[in-house]
Amino acid sequence: MTRPERPPPLPGERPPTRDQLDQAVRALELLADETRLALLYVLTHGEYDVNTLATLVGSSLTSTSQHLAKLRAGGLVATLRDGKRVIYRAKGRHVRRLVIETIAQAQRLAPSNTE
Repeated sequence: MTRPERPPPLPGERPPTRDQLDQAVRALELLADETRLALLYVLTHGEYDVNTLATLVGSSLTSTSQHLAKLRAGGLVATLRDGKRVIYRAKGRHVRRLVIETIAQAQRLAPSNTE
């Protein structure tokens, strides 16, 4: 059985193309790593350099840099230069919404015992 080129449209919506679905899968694969998701979560709250991000997520500088490179290549983070420092930020409201909704869903499924 072959996959249809597109899923059926919902009323009032255009269905995503195969390429758009592939892009969405790649973005979700990037979110499927705990360190990358933690980095993106921190970046939903502000802009930070790699040293600060490594400290905030409890990861080594090398590991943090590698994860940020993947997130940048995947179009989920953007950078800007501040002198010699590179500052990272979530790339747009859509990325922030995706991360916040993902975390909110996880909190619904596995509520904290500290409340």
